[in-house]
Amino acid sequence: MKVIGIIPARMAASRFPGKPLMPIGGVKMLEHVYRRAALYSGWHKLAVATCDREIHNFSKARQFEVIDTGSHHVRALDRVAEAVERIGENLSEEDVVVCVQGDEPLLDPAMIEAVVNPLKASRNVHATLLGVHVTEEEIWLNPDSVKLISNDSGEILYTTRAPVPYAKDGFSAELMARRIGGIFAFRPNALREFTSHPETRLEMLESCDSNRLLDMPFRQFVAPYPAVPMYSVDSPSDIALVEKALKKDELFKCYSDFSY
Repeated sequence: MKVIGIIPARMAASRFPGKPLMPIGGVKMLEHVYRRAALYSGWHKLAVATCDREIHNFSKARQFEVIDTGSHHVRALDRVAEAVERIGENLSEEDVVVCVQGDEPLLDPAMIEAVVNPLKASRNVHATLLGVHVTEEEIWLNPDSVKLISNDSGEILYTTRAPVPYAKDGFSAELMARRIGGIFAFRPNALREFTSHPETRLEMLESCDSNRLLDMPFRQFVAPYPAVPMYSVDSPSDIALVEKALKKDELFKCYSDFSY
């Protein structure tokens, strides 16, 4: 089984333009993501997908594999799908494509393993996403943090920016609320089908790709993960949170003094 990793990145993020090349703790954000993702030992191939010359040149200078894509993509998974078509691999339905979002500078390779393992275990699993346990009320209430609801079998029922599940007695860690971490895995055909399907009402309303699957014939499963410091960089203010977490981060030591 081939596991192909794609890191979509673009400079024109609406809320934080230029963020892939923003320094965090002295290291560009994209480099944090690539170096940490590369610590996962199961890759057949790992590449950056971008439409921007600055990101292309930066990736080449760091000897990261890079795939050029069109500039028309709005959703990260659409960019990933194009990159998979351009990567030159003959993929079967036993293979897996992993989207590693380019704004997750605190990811752990164990998170990638978590989303891949369900697809390794069963051919009937077509898509997974990382679901990180929420233990802080601030994250539960934050609309930038997309929460998910799954059934007892782990199938995703809905994703939303609202604080779910509802708690009449107030938030507690025992709610087992989960938020989406920026790592998704798909079978190749499921990814093609997903990206060829029109955007849906609930997807656009919540601004969350995963809700498109609610109107499709296959289901997405959660890959549960314990609560960890994992801050997506959605705005400049998030950089301070990441830099604080990096001071205690063991993985950062693996690449913080990388010599070029």
